[in-house]
Amino acid sequence: MDTFADPALRDDVSPFVQMLWDRGMAFEQEVVKGLGTPYLDLSLLSGNDKEAATREAIAHRAPLIYAGRLSVDELLGEPDLLRLENGGYAAIDIKSGAGEEGGSDDEEDDGKPKKTYGVQLALYTDILIRLGCSAGRYGYICDVHGQETRYDLDTPLGKRSPYLWEIYLLARSAVEQTLAGAPSLGAASAACKQCVWKSACLAALKAARDLTLLPELGRGRRNALMDTFANVDALASANIEPFCQPKNKTDFKGVGAAMLRKFKARAQLACSAHPTPYLTQAVRWPNSPVELFFDIETDPMRDLCYLHGFIIRENRDARSERFTGIYADDITLAAEREAFAAAMSIFRQYPTAAVIHYSKYERTEYRKLQRKYPDVASAEEIEALYARPRALDLYLDVVKPGSEWPTLDFGIKTLAKFCGFSWRDPDPSGASSIEWFDQWVRTGNPELKQRLLNYNEDDCLAMRVVMDAMKGFEVRLA
Repeated sequence: MDTFADPALRDDVSPFVQMLWDRGMAFEQEVVKGLGTPYLDLSLLSGNDKEAATREAIAHRAPLIYAGRLSVDELLGEPDLLRLENGGYAAIDIKSGAGEEGGSDDEEDDGKPKKTYGVQLALYTDILIRLGCSAGRYGYICDVHGQETRYDLDTPLGKRSPYLWEIYLLARSAVEQTLAGAPSLGAASAACKQCVWKSACLAALKAARDLTLLPELGRGRRNALMDTFANVDALASANIEPFCQPKNKTDFKGVGAAMLRKFKARAQLACSAHPTPYLTQAVRWPNSPVELFFDIETDPMRDLCYLHGFIIRENRDARSERFTGIYADDITLAAEREAFAAAMSIFRQYPTAAVIHYSKYERTEYRKLQRKYPDVASAEEIEALYARPRALDLYLDVVKPGSEWPTLDFGIKTLAKFCGFSWRDPDPSGASSIEWFDQWVRTGNPELKQRLLNYNEDDCLAMRVVMDAMKGFEVRLA
């Protein structure tokens, strides 16, 4: 889109993305100032002058080069640092986030290299190899904690996962084909949220009735299905049973028979004139007299959990609802620990209350907090807090495995809005909340703190709205 589309169709850069850029630059400068090793600073140069200076520094075997620029063939890169080691140069990129995966919903990825970081380092390494001055197929990420993580580009990410160099080669090939004018189809996904082309792409996808408008049907599955089912309408009206084989198989890569039937049901909902969500399995709802609808807010850039929010409801009576928001009043470890301890005291105050949350994030973050502050809670207490029957993960226990909705995704904001709920804030999103918190850290503005508390309260209320609505859904067993 950057190369071929009309620039007038671009959305404005979001405040969150602008914050990431600004914080990234500020953090990079902070890290460089703190380097204990003398370095050659090329940051005041640009373009060809910067590249000429970088090549000259490499020729003279400068130990450490900051803000260089190198190009060869079709490749161009500007690594933050180039360090002389093992007879050549290794690229180092400075990131204002964690150097590895961690704290994600997919806990199996925790501690692994980030693919996006790996591809970036691989680009720099490819250039160094072609120029004959590489230390090897590896690089480093210097992260927000001041830790340097080595990325070995030839090491597999898992038993059945590709290695980073292979991922880079596939990405490079795809970019080359796109720039050469090869057909390229957009796809709706969570990755689109902060993209400047989101509005233009989504409009085109809706006009084409693209299959990725169905929840969980991403680019790969769309590509496998589209030759047979051209769009949502074709899938909704198709007889799919001839494609369903024994042992949950089909001829479509990445799509089993059960999944194909699920996508057809979603396509039918999307094509309905009066779509009504429904349950696909019976649900055992919490029966505790007290319910805690729980949501946290974190700043991943500072690795800080700063807000624990509770909507407390008794006897399923909306008149009893009250919000408690526990806010860390600064960004120190002591403040984070104090907020965590205060939140745990609420859980302990209601030892038999049902705990309702949405997806794994709260559990994952609480496990991290427990490891950081083991004096506040034991690992066993955290596990018991998020275990059935006390806890209900509304997304993973009910929405994802047992319901169908005529929506683009199953995010809590999407579903709550479908149920008629409205956030008080005109721009409610996790990304926006991170930007608001960053502003609050820098300014101390109490209005920003209240904005975050209101946003968190609405997130908690949204879970209650969706759960109560689902209790009235029709159950359609397969």
